[in-house]
Amino acid sequence: MTNERTAALSEAGVSIWLDDLSRGRIQSGSLQALIAEKNVVGVTTNPTIFAGALSNGESYAEQVAELKAAGVDASKAVFEITTDDVAAASDIFADIYASSKGFDGRVSIEVEPGFAHDAAATIAQAKELWAKVNRPNAMIKIPATVEGLEAITAVIAEGISVNVTLIFSLERYRAVVNAYLAGLEQAKAKGIDISGIHSVASFFVSRVDSEINARLDAVGTPEAVALKSKAGVANAQLAYEAFEQEFASERAAGLLAAGANKQRPLWASTGVKDATLPDTLYVTELVAAGVVNTMPEKTLEATADHGVITGDTVTVAYAAAHEIMDAVAAAGVSYDEATAQLEKEGVEKFIVSWNELLDTVNAALEASK
Repeated sequence: MTNERTAALSEAGVSIWLDDLSRGRIQSGSLQALIAEKNVVGVTTNPTIFAGALSNGESYAEQVAELKAAGVDASKAVFEITTDDVAAASDIFADIYASSKGFDGRVSIEVEPGFAHDAAATIAQAKELWAKVNRPNAMIKIPATVEGLEAITAVIAEGISVNVTLIFSLERYRAVVNAYLAGLEQAKAKGIDISGIHSVASFFVSRVDSEINARLDAVGTPEAVALKSKAGVANAQLAYEAFEQEFASERAAGLLAAGANKQRPLWASTGVKDATLPDTLYVTELVAAGVVNTMPEKTLEATADHGVITGDTVTVAYAAAHEIMDAVAAAGVSYDEATAQLEKEGVEKFIVSWNELLDTVNAALEASK
């Protein structure tokens, strides 16, 4: 029986993707159950998710033993294990991928975060991951660093679908759209069927609130404190406004007429980090047609239990969102400094998780018999 609240979210135009993947979830039928009961139509992963899966994963023991026998190192083992999980999940979503004409049924896998500032290495590994997973409904996650922008264009130009991650600022988001359109133009010039290329732009939400809240607290005025936990939603709403503007351009219109797909906004970091806030805040306040909301299971369950879906809560809020962001600036908080800090920390956190993942796999290889 499909949950009525998640069904209402889907009917409002929001694609629900689960922000979690593990072999245990695949093998137990948990993922299939969420598809059937909670309207889940895709999955995203990152180094933190895989580190957690591998550290608690008896389901990986057999493959770890095989990899040890083959004499591979931890880095190669991570590559083999994670791409196997993504391929298996992609097969589970194959019907959704087909019925949605490629928009959903997607499973994302991230390039090594240590390559975030190395375009050439990112491009090479994106191609390697795409070839290894070998599923049309996979997506390669590339961070929206300055160097990442070059990689996004090059990878899209090869006909590879991309999930652009770690987007925090509106300026960088517009640069991401430009990188996508440039990639489509290059693919089209090569004779690649651009209708088969899809992309999402992952705009982070709760992390923006966490960073700007800390800065508002530091200002300490009543006006500043009153703005806490408002910037994350407002910033995302303005990203959707930018999405509408960018894809209404003459350049985008020409590509769309040639069969291209819009790069859909994706709301990431949608788990509430402040316990005083409603636990469905970053779901119910970011409902708009054609977006993806990738949720940790806790947020998905909260939405299914008590999320109130009232239709579009984004395009009706543009004026208020501009007012909020203007007020944050007037309070003395630098948006540019906050978003630059978030990007820096985002890359650093994923590198830490990647190293933890390597350590976990290395320990498993050493312990395996």
